[in-house]
Amino acid sequence: MCGIAGIISSETALVQQRSLKKMSDVLAHRGPDGEGLWINKKNTAGLSHRRLAIIDLTDAGAQPMHYADRYTIVYNGEIYNYKEIRSDLKQAGYYFKSESDTEVILAAYDLYKENCVKYFDGMFAFAIWDEQEQILFCARDTFGEKPFYYFIDKTVFVFASEMKALWAVGIDKTADDKMMVNYLVLGHVQNAADKSQTFYKDIFSLPPAHTGTLSLADMQFVQVKYRDINKENTIKINENTARGKFEELLAGSVKRRLRSDVPVGSSLSGGLDSTSIAYFINRNNKSRSDASFQTFSAIFPGFEKDESQLISEITNHFKFKNAVVAPTASGLLDDIEKLCYHHEEPVPSSSIYAQYKVYELARANNVKVLLDGQGADEILGGYTKYLHWYLQELTGRHKFKRAKKERLAFLQNNTPVKWNIKNTLAAYLPAHAALALEKREYNKVLRSHNLSPHLLNEVKGKEWLGIYKPVVTKLNDILYHNTMEYGLEELLRFADRNSMAHGTEVRLPFLNFELVNFIFSLPSSFKIKDGFTKYILRKAMTGKLPEKILWNTEKTGFEPPQKKWMQEKKFRDFIHESKEKLVKEKILRPSVLNNKIIPQHAHEADNNDWRYMNLAQII
Repeated sequence: MCGIAGIISSETALVQQRSLKKMSDVLAHRGPDGEGLWINKKNTAGLSHRRLAIIDLTDAGAQPMHYADRYTIVYNGEIYNYKEIRSDLKQAGYYFKSESDTEVILAAYDLYKENCVKYFDGMFAFAIWDEQEQILFCARDTFGEKPFYYFIDKTVFVFASEMKALWAVGIDKTADDKMMVNYLVLGHVQNAADKSQTFYKDIFSLPPAHTGTLSLADMQFVQVKYRDINKENTIKINENTARGKFEELLAGSVKRRLRSDVPVGSSLSGGLDSTSIAYFINRNNKSRSDASFQTFSAIFPGFEKDESQLISEITNHFKFKNAVVAPTASGLLDDIEKLCYHHEEPVPSSSIYAQYKVYELARANNVKVLLDGQGADEILGGYTKYLHWYLQELTGRHKFKRAKKERLAFLQNNTPVKWNIKNTLAAYLPAHAALALEKREYNKVLRSHNLSPHLLNEVKGKEWLGIYKPVVTKLNDILYHNTMEYGLEELLRFADRNSMAHGTEVRLPFLNFELVNFIFSLPSSFKIKDGFTKYILRKAMTGKLPEKILWNTEKTGFEPPQKKWMQEKKFRDFIHESKEKLVKEKILRPSVLNNKIIPQHAHEADNNDWRYMNLAQII
């Protein structure tokens, strides 16, 4: 894990060591273990790197790393199957000077060129300068775990792990009005219709599962999608076989993600995802003392969604050493400036702060690598919103008895699902339903009474706001949308910024490509069945986890008591001050200052006052 940056330009005056140093300095939190700067002899390519040493802690693993008197790389991430790839490359005649996965990337690129990324099981963002071809080859992992931002014009290409490195060398920090409107009214930060767009004008993101090649000769950055999930292929398989294959893939993914030359721990809530990972970690660590493995949790004593009891049950079950942190409203206000500095773009709720404190706790306990359960909900249908889509699939396919049976099962599991004629119509007219949802959100923007006339004029009469709803005919359609188009990448951004703010690395076993592709190939009933979400995971973990965790239907996660926090006077005063700033900046109407602050839970749809507070710290 690291921070990377670079400048490519035929105008040699733009490629300067002091500029690379500025970029490196603002990324120091991402890599506190070392720094490296490099400029080629022609002064047309400059790379900088901040190192968080995880694999091969010696100087041989330092970056920028050179290879074959031709290539130079800066790389952020981990290739979990680097040992297997290294073995194949050795058989092909390659040799290695280090034990790092970085050198494996370089050799793989030399052999396979742009197809090298198809061999990698990992999270990564890297850039390789090819001195012979005078090109820069860039790549980002399948799901977007690692970030890659860039600015380009006719004379220069500048890239970095975080946007603050671009700002450090003079690139403008100007929020995009449409993205600001989407956030303030709808809570959206991403543009599902254009994955390269960020919250700021003229700063772009290399989309997940894409490579980009920049030619110095013409300064064109050509992007290619190298991988995708197949949501259309459904295999015929029985439950026992599917369960066995699922367990095999998840166990293998966890095992690979435990590879490290520094201590590895795990985030732990009382939910199914993190406890499943804990089980496979425990099984993998049987050869050594279980007490040596540490887990880290956020708790909220007295809050109805506190998971302290479930966390204690799982740590006692596996005899893990667990450390806890209890985030508070006053702590959030103390940390809000730092939190927003690291995130750069707005965040939807205070749940991000809970995660921030967990990663801070891990670092305080000298654990630099954490496993986490993110991604499971999106690929396995874990959110309760997916129940509607599953019922619509059954209805659209005339499986009325099964749909009725599932509605009753949801009710019996204390997960009531509202179902009416609109849902039935959506099942038979999915394209119309998608358009109706888009129009509803667009109209919500236009009806906003709090936005300034300036902002509303920017969006009135313009259909495109980055609002995009997929046509859903089956459960896989919405799972694909949230995994590959809108939703998951934003959550991964939160995890990256929260972990790297403290110089820690987070690894996500559920986001192994082979595992995800297999899950998408399963019938929908393997994901939602008998009133339970994540059905195949629950079946795979039967007999391995305590029953109250295994069949718990309450979805919590790291959710803090945000509504209670927002009722505190100090918090309300801070929100009011934030609104005053946004009025002064002509983002909100002056009348908003007369509106009563409405405290909301972290995952409520209309979290307006939180958004005002958050945006005021960023602009």
